[in-house]
Amino acid sequence: MTSPRPAPSTPDDVRVAARWLAHTLNQSTTTALDAPAGEVSWSCWRTAEHVVDDLVAYALQVASGARLGYVPITGPRGESEVVRVAPASGPAGLAEALTASAELLATQVEAAPPELRAYHPFGLADPPGFAAMGVVEIVVHAHDILVGLGLAPQAFPDGLAERALARLFPDAPRDTEATHDALLLWCTGRLALPGRDRLTRWRWDSTVREPAGQG
Repeated sequence: MTSPRPAPSTPDDVRVAARWLAHTLNQSTTTALDAPAGEVSWSCWRTAEHVVDDLVAYALQVASGARLGYVPITGPRGESEVVRVAPASGPAGLAEALTASAELLATQVEAAPPELRAYHPFGLADPPGFAAMGVVEIVVHAHDILVGLGLAPQAFPDGLAERALARLFPDAPRDTEATHDALLLWCTGRLALPGRDRLTRWRWDSTVREPAGQG
């Protein structure tokens, strides 16, 4: 007998993930957030800004139902990432921007009809798919930020990794005793697992798949 598939990622998953990361940001200082975030090429501050930008972009995709590409909004020099948080606002402002952008995505997912499909380079996605992508952006980059701040790894809020894995990483290994958190970090190239090297190339699959057994 196969295990039941986890429920889809939800708008509240996005909100919970954002509040969880916002707590860490609020406990930090601007100087601390200038440190490199894990092994990504950004500072902790810039990594959090990247998450804010992605959440806004995903909200626009769901709001528009754009199928051919991202909604064509660029910065003044043509840059694709357009969201920046005023440095003078400090960690509290960065946390506020994060929770606000998460609320934008969560609200759009709640309002969207289930049949909506919108573009992502890793596959045309439905509203729960965008929720799952938002969750992954938040929690995986939260891991990067925690590493950059020299803090101990923290467990992700309950259920977030399991639901996001089921939606975006259908080929994730099942013959492992790793936690869902660790498996999500392995799938996104952040760590090795027993018997499995750390991935150097990875991507999720945001296409919409029919539940097993239908048809």
